[in-house]
Amino acid sequence: MANGDIDQQDAIKQRNQELEALLAACALNDRKAFARLYRMTSAKLYGVVLRILVRDEWAQDCLQDAYIKIWNNADSYRAYLAAPLTWMSTIARNQALDLLRKRKREVMESDDKGFPEQVDDAPLPLDGLTNSDEGRRLEKCLGELKEQQRQVVVLAYFKGLTHDELASHTDTPLGTVKTWIRRGLNQLRRCLENDA
Repeated sequence: MANGDIDQQDAIKQRNQELEALLAACALNDRKAFARLYRMTSAKLYGVVLRILVRDEWAQDCLQDAYIKIWNNADSYRAYLAAPLTWMSTIARNQALDLLRKRKREVMESDDKGFPEQVDDAPLPLDGLTNSDEGRRLEKCLGELKEQQRQVVVLAYFKGLTHDELASHTDTPLGTVKTWIRRGLNQLRRCLENDA
């Protein structure tokens, strides 16, 4: 292992320890700790929700709601179950998927009522994310997955399709889809950890 790898592992370990301490302080209603936690993690969590929601306005609303949940549930964080950033990313991702489903329902209901569909012509900030270091790392790691794994992981994680919807969409047995997702996510996690 090269010296750079050791330093990077130490940096990740120190970051996780600091985030764990900040979450513990948030559980005690320490607003300064929450502000520091936000500064340290908001760019990453914004990338998570923007990747799912695509629209900047939705992503910002979602990020705010995700941090409210993080603040309100900081006392439920358990370091032995997940790294702090993984725990917070899961909250942000689930919040984004909930918002995406809600917005889809609203569009379907408005279409049923004959309202004209409104198109947002504003440029999407996803292009900026794709050009960021994190976006490039994610794209690289996604590119290393097998085609079927990449397809189901992207549809599940970033578009919120359920396992049943993925099986129907890809015309593949449900068990196979679950295996592709599990193996794809494991490979993606290892790639991102090694590339951190």
